[in-house]
Amino acid sequence: MDLPRTLKKHFGYDKFRPLQEEIIQDALAGRDVFALMPTGGGKSLCFQLPALLRNGLTIVVSPLISLMKDQVDALQTSGIAATFLNSSLDRHEASERLRKLNHGECRLLYVAPERLMLDGFLDRALNWNIEQIAIDEAHCISEWGHDFRPEYRELKKLRRHLPDVPIMALTATATKRVRKDIVTQLHLDDARCYVASFNRPNLTYRVVPKSSPYEQVLTFIRARPEESGIVYCASRKTADSLATKLNKDGIKAKPYHAGLESTDRGKHQEQFLRDDARVITATIAFGMGINKPNVRFVLHHDLPKNIESYYQETGRAGRDGLPSECVLLFSASDVVKQKRFIEEKNEREQLIAQEQLREMIHYAETRECRRATMLRYFGEQLQTVPCDGCDNCLTPRETFDGTVAAQKFLSCVYRVHEKHGFGFGLNHIVDVLCGADTEAIRQRGHDQLSTYGIGNELKRDAWQAIGRELSRLGLVAAAPGKFATLQLTGTGLAALRERTPITLTKPFDAEPRKRPKRRAGEIECDEVLFERLRALRREIADKRDVPAYVIFSDVSLREMARAYPTTAAEFGRIPGVGQQKQRDFAETFIEAIKDHLARKTKLVLPMRQG
Repeated sequence: MDLPRTLKKHFGYDKFRPLQEEIIQDALAGRDVFALMPTGGGKSLCFQLPALLRNGLTIVVSPLISLMKDQVDALQTSGIAATFLNSSLDRHEASERLRKLNHGECRLLYVAPERLMLDGFLDRALNWNIEQIAIDEAHCISEWGHDFRPEYRELKKLRRHLPDVPIMALTATATKRVRKDIVTQLHLDDARCYVASFNRPNLTYRVVPKSSPYEQVLTFIRARPEESGIVYCASRKTADSLATKLNKDGIKAKPYHAGLESTDRGKHQEQFLRDDARVITATIAFGMGINKPNVRFVLHHDLPKNIESYYQETGRAGRDGLPSECVLLFSASDVVKQKRFIEEKNEREQLIAQEQLREMIHYAETRECRRATMLRYFGEQLQTVPCDGCDNCLTPRETFDGTVAAQKFLSCVYRVHEKHGFGFGLNHIVDVLCGADTEAIRQRGHDQLSTYGIGNELKRDAWQAIGRELSRLGLVAAAPGKFATLQLTGTGLAALRERTPITLTKPFDAEPRKRPKRRAGEIECDEVLFERLRALRREIADKRDVPAYVIFSDVSLREMARAYPTTAAEFGRIPGVGQQKQRDFAETFIEAIKDHLARKTKLVLPMRQG
């Protein structure tokens, strides 16, 4: 079976990405597969290509209606028989699609989990010669995941209903615990498990102190006039007001959150996909399921509740492998807001959420490589540090001799613990250091401690940052639970007694960090031609009523603007040009490239003569 030939013919690529070929071979051999691949790593191809080499049907479980349409549009443009069934179709459209399925005319069917698990639907599906079931966004089945969806839980019954049909579970975001839960829930007892690297080298990560958030967002977007992106917000109100303000300032923006009517949500998403809206302001709580490969930036206006969410949301950027930016605006007040949300949960959920939030704060405040910090959370070690793709590696944060400040903090934790035999939380320790006159301090006699008021030269937020850094350095341990009481570790006690020199990080400033000179994934090309090809792509996409990237990705256009293909054979060698797209578009794009070259020659010739 010639897999590379099928890959080039239908999808226009000469080689597979890491793990794709192995996963496809296992799928074709009828094995269950679990695949964890980062966003942009090519998960969809792992079930799409095998579907073309089988006689029967591959059912793809997808959580979002918009995502189904998006994938099917792209497949059909590549000449692949795919369809979807969901509530957006009227009765006539649904009947026509069912007729095609009954006659074996489709290779792929996209469907939501709740529809698939209806008894009547599964009974009907038994006549469709199902060869494989692919479950996308499989982390939604786990309550330990960041995006648990109860309707996904029903999928565990698939093994009973369709015992002989192999299952492929795919996700871009899952800790070891979540991976194990997915495999258990879906009864993938003998599955081949593949875990790709979580690293996205083309993404640059930055954390910026939040000072004037709207001005910061506006300045950032204005500096990138040709680029589209997502601004994630913690509330619907913020998403709405940001979109309104951006539009007043001349930037086409649309909000996207669960409070909007579904028709408005769909319309806004469609406008973003088609580049009619340049920016989407979306709530963190509501998953977007965006399949748009040329999102060039993801900006977090507010602090996400955990690293899984942050990783997945930043993963919307640069799916095509081209350089893209991920920026988080961070402030201590956002931490307080998140803690209030956590207090509304039950006790068990609070424990999980508090630990997740601590990890998120650690990421935001660390002076280490941000990429390494994020990957370590998912159990992966970054091999090359500095990464040259985060603010801390590009412009290392300033440090200072923090021995005196650390001694004060460690001493205060020790004295409080010594007095009672148990610890107190960070805020209380900071109150003691600052000499606060509170009832809690007077009641417990902490105003009589030798450490009371010895830190009043620093503000509360500075002491809180020092406390969190000492925790990251392993000198202080926070007990699990709502109050996260502090106590010294063995290392911390030794540092206190021996007055060990301790280096701390200066609070970071709001100055923009420099970009790397050459960013991972960058394709240098003729920018004038690239813009011309973008306009041509948009024109064709509008006529076909599909998003522009369904015609060609930015990568394909940049390769055209670099290689200047002027024959059908040269055009066919461009990544992303399969047989169907060559037939449909080669002539038009080659003509535009030839015209551009002719104009360039006219401009250059007079200069040479002179």
